[in-house]
Amino acid sequence: MSPLSHVIGVDDAPFPRAHRGDVPIVGVAFAGTRLEGVLSTKVRRDGANGTDALASMISRSRFAAHTRLVMMEGIALAGFNVVDVHDLAARLGMAVLVVSKRAPNVPAVRKALLEKVPGGARKWQLIEKAGPMEPCAGLFIQRAGLGMDEAASVIRRFAVHGRLPEPVRVAHLVASVLAVPGVHD
Repeated sequence: MSPLSHVIGVDDAPFPRAHRGDVPIVGVAFAGTRLEGVLSTKVRRDGANGTDALASMISRSRFAAHTRLVMMEGIALAGFNVVDVHDLAARLGMAVLVVSKRAPNVPAVRKALLEKVPGGARKWQLIEKAGPMEPCAGLFIQRAGLGMDEAASVIRRFAVHGRLPEPVRVAHLVASVLAVPGVHD
């Protein structure tokens, strides 16, 4: 993976617990550690359209031809809108890397999905399909389309201001300004 390859970091905007509609999603395109552009789309809270929305947002962008990796902080957007990382990687023809500062509480996630979330069994299957979170370069990761050494190299190269790689850190900052009304009321 070339150091100048575009990487797109993705995050969702904050939303109030009672929100039941669409949630803004932000993608930020980086060439190396330089921000090149910002993308946006929406997904349904606890829905099932996250994979389609990301594939469409990225494939239609002017960055698609140069992008080599999509980074996400967590495998789900907008609550439990679980992204099929292997399908996303196949559809886009690029690797997908999910990062987290902490290992998830897998039994609690499974219980919440199966007992409280519509379509939870299918969403749980997508999480299992992605594989367990693995420790890597000070984070926990899931990956599709890249090896562990490559993932560690990418994380180290993009983690400029702390443990989180810049594409997901900046996506989080940009998404925070698009908060769904009621978040800070």
